[in-house]
Amino acid sequence: MQPKSKAGSFNCELSPRALDRWNPAIKAAVESTNDTITIYGVIGQDWYGEGVTVSRIDAALRSIGDKPVDVYINSPGGDMFEGLAIYNRLREHSQAVTTKVLGLAASAASVIYMAGEKREVASSGFLMIHNCWTVAVGNRHDLRNTADTMEEFDAAMADLYAEGSGQAVADITEMLDDETFIRGKRAVELGFATGLLSSDEITERDDEQTQQSNALKAMDVALAKAGMARSERRELFANFKSSTPRAAGGGTQHAASSDKPRAVELDLAPLPKLSFSIPA
Repeated sequence: MQPKSKAGSFNCELSPRALDRWNPAIKAAVESTNDTITIYGVIGQDWYGEGVTVSRIDAALRSIGDKPVDVYINSPGGDMFEGLAIYNRLREHSQAVTTKVLGLAASAASVIYMAGEKREVASSGFLMIHNCWTVAVGNRHDLRNTADTMEEFDAAMADLYAEGSGQAVADITEMLDDETFIRGKRAVELGFATGLLSSDEITERDDEQTQQSNALKAMDVALAKAGMARSERRELFANFKSSTPRAAGGGTQHAASSDKPRAVELDLAPLPKLSFSIPA
């Protein structure tokens, strides 16, 4: 969760470490019920300005109706504010919400994970929690105001994690300072998770969409390490989107039909094939 600051305005970005460790091939083994939401991908704005948003979560929950819901998560994180909004929307759901980490719930995705009344994580899965961080531009007053604002964001997250896990706020704050990756069993020990996820609920799907996601994340990480600004990277990806035809229908998120149950999909729409090389 990386806000970019100029005179008090903030934009969030993915953590490069989380993006490096995210494997988009990890998904739920079975997604054939009409009371399931899948969160596979970036929270808020992704490479193409899409991603998982609170409006999409809200639409899915309205489609599911007054029933318990399972939320499968494999996400590198993203926009902190979008993550908090999704967290609050899940908490407002009238029935029990169970959140399940299949691979990674990093940054904003770990905030969403904490919304579950019951929270499960794969033994090989990870949570990642960290402080907000920013690239700030301005005079000394702007920078001081930015630091004060960021401190409030970090305190709010520490309170949220502490309330959900039962850990002391001081201990959570130290974990946030260290950008901590928490493996499945340790997450249970620390109270972030209420139990381990059965291994038969998880699979890896090396399909076209996964390959495209891997290509996009590799490009994004490489360009970021090369010093290209986030705005320039997003413009580059937007140009790819506008110049390459996309598959029809894959991005529409609907409730399961009554005659053929299926999961309410909230992962990214099929992305165009990209061809590029990254210098070693």
